[in-house]
Amino acid sequence: MSNPFAEQFLKAGVVSKQQVQKAKQEKNKKKKQQHNNKKIKVDNTAELKRIKAEEEKAARDRELNKKKQDQAKGKALSAEINQLILANKLNRDEGCDLSYNFEHQNKVKKIYINAEMKQQLVKGKLGIARIEGIYELIPLDIAEKIQQRNAKRVVILEEEVKDENDPYADYEVPDDLVW
Repeated sequence: MSNPFAEQFLKAGVVSKQQVQKAKQEKNKKKKQQHNNKKIKVDNTAELKRIKAEEEKAARDRELNKKKQDQAKGKALSAEINQLILANKLNRDEGCDLSYNFEHQNKVKKIYINAEMKQQLVKGKLGIARIEGIYELIPLDIAEKIQQRNAKRVVILEEEVKDENDPYADYEVPDDLVW
């Protein structure tokens, strides 16, 4: 026996051999349980790390999927706007010799139109939309539809509201003024 106290108790007759063996077995069981608990804790940390990594990967995948869906929606919307512009644009031919200047995104742009188109633009019955860097004339209702989808793609020209305090309200700017 490796336990000197157990040997002394046996010689003195205080305990029996079976009681010493039972105590030894219980001691071994406790050691094994403690050892198994340590393994379980180590295993739990590895399991927790794996679960956390899976959750992070799932979150990244969801974010990437959302970005891809947003890009697909943007492409579909752009294609729809292009189709609206191409289907409803007014044809400008060689008879469109008047240069019409307008502002879009803080820059002055130029489009060539005829006198009838100019009158409709001034009255607010036509709008100007941009498709791949080219400006086209479109009816006002189509321009409003495009503006609902993407305001950057359309320039709607409407009649200006007259200011009551404007000192030049009595003086109208001639329509044929070219600047």
